[in-house]
Amino acid sequence: MAVKMAAASGEDFGTRLKSWPEQIKSFYTDVRMEMKRVTTPSWKEVQATTAVVIVTVFLFGFYFWLIDNAIGRGLDWTLRYFITRH
Repeated sequence: MAVKMAAASGEDFGTRLKSWPEQIKSFYTDVRMEMKRVTTPSWKEVQATTAVVIVTVFLFGFYFWLIDNAIGRGLDWTLRYFITRH
């Protein structure tokens, strides 16, 4: 597989191995540049998004509880109906 990769790239393994330090340096330079663009949210933004997450979790929890109860009662009714008929 390494031979295929070397043949496809047109470079031998030694040339690619020599370029690793340059590639690593370029990668870390790019990471540093991206990290300079990162901003931390304010305390107010953190509180607002946390509130949204908590409300959403409770709404989905209630929704799934309703669906679970409906399916459970439907199956219970169906099984009791067929068991008592025989």
